[in-house]
Amino acid sequence: MALGMLDLVHLTTWAVCAVIKLPQLVAVLRAGSAWGLSLSSLLLELAGFLVFLRYQIYYGYPVETYLEYPVIIAQDAILIYCIMHFSGKVRRALFYAVIFWGGWHILTLQKCIIDLAMNLCTLVSAASKLLQLQHLWQTQDSGQASALTWGMSVYSCAGKLQTT
Repeated sequence: MALGMLDLVHLTTWAVCAVIKLPQLVAVLRAGSAWGLSLSSLLLELAGFLVFLRYQIYYGYPVETYLEYPVIIAQDAILIYCIMHFSGKVRRALFYAVIFWGGWHILTLQKCIIDLAMNLCTLVSAASKLLQLQHLWQTQDSGQASALTWGMSVYSCAGKLQTT
């Protein structure tokens, strides 16, 4: 019975991750604005996801352990592009793409780099959430920040803790 429950949690966690940023994207696109969202927070989040994915691939972990990350990364990249589009900074998106592409390759130049980056992943992830909360606190307006996306994020983190 317990194994069946873990399988269900794993499956639902993956399903939530497959659409985790969609409520946020819909809110931004409907409003035609990214007000309330922190670009710095999303960039840190994306960096953490990329490090985690690269680490899993580098060490040959089973694909099932990181299958949702490419989907989340794609959603984050689209959301970052939308923020830059609505703030009039589309050209800067290319700069960030080059930085992340370079970072992706630098991570595996030496084993110690990828190991250190992975050890910092939890800190980076927490910092990204704190930056978003700080942004919300400073603006005193949630703007297009999606409570549903945040709720799904909490569920997926709790699910990963149980199934990993």
